[in-house]
Amino acid sequence: MSLTADAPVVVGVDDSPQSLTAVRLAAHEAAAHQRPLRIVHAFNWIADPSAPIEGELREPAERILNQAAQVATESEPVLRLTCALIEGPALTTLLRESGSAALLVLGDGGLSGQTAVPIEAISVQIAARAGCSVLVARENLPPPAPVLVGIDCGAGTSTALDFAFDAAATRDSELVVLRVWEADDPSEEPDPSIARQLAETVAPWQERYPAVRVTQQVRSGESKHLLIEASRTAELVVVSMRGEQPSRSMLGALSQTLLYHSPAPVVIVRTAHELYIQA
Repeated sequence: MSLTADAPVVVGVDDSPQSLTAVRLAAHEAAAHQRPLRIVHAFNWIADPSAPIEGELREPAERILNQAAQVATESEPVLRLTCALIEGPALTTLLRESGSAALLVLGDGGLSGQTAVPIEAISVQIAARAGCSVLVARENLPPPAPVLVGIDCGAGTSTALDFAFDAAATRDSELVVLRVWEADDPSEEPDPSIARQLAETVAPWQERYPAVRVTQQVRSGESKHLLIEASRTAELVVVSMRGEQPSRSMLGALSQTLLYHSPAPVVIVRTAHELYIQA
């Protein structure tokens, strides 16, 4: 599916603190790429005689949208901004929105504070099934810090590097490119060829973004543990949906682990703009 130059950055909002952080991140992305920002709130009205009437339900929903719009314009005064109050479940609504979005942004819904693995959480389902890349916000904006991208020099590397270099450039941040070498013996030093391969992989993007300060790291160990550790000092974490298949409904282990445990916002980058997987 081709992506038009006017495709919006879409942010899904509710009444959670994470939503307002998501709005600020979405406003930055929209302004940085001169795209419109579309703020969406799913209004799941169920016709129940004992429930409040529709007008009573719409009022708090409209307040959520109005507050989000105010936060967006305070963050980025020059924005092409639209708001939409859509009847329907949040998951279905946001998946549909992702079909024509350049990027979908939403809060994590308190996901990072969970001890269990809530695969039914909306943020997890959206990240796994959306038709575009997904940025999941935490409750608070992190302080200025490096952008972190984890790569394996596989199929999703180019898309992850595209997003990560662009993110570092628009934030005037350092970019840390982390390549994990999963050896049988964690104390074993990585083969020098791994670092050479990483340098060759990164070189075209470094030429395209000469102003971005880049640190390349090759570390031995388990990918998810090392990326979570590195995310603690990152402003944004970028990771590809490596090996994704359109028929799959869940994320890979690494992407899912970062969604649960990274304290920084996480971008799950798709290798192509695809049809979303319907709810």
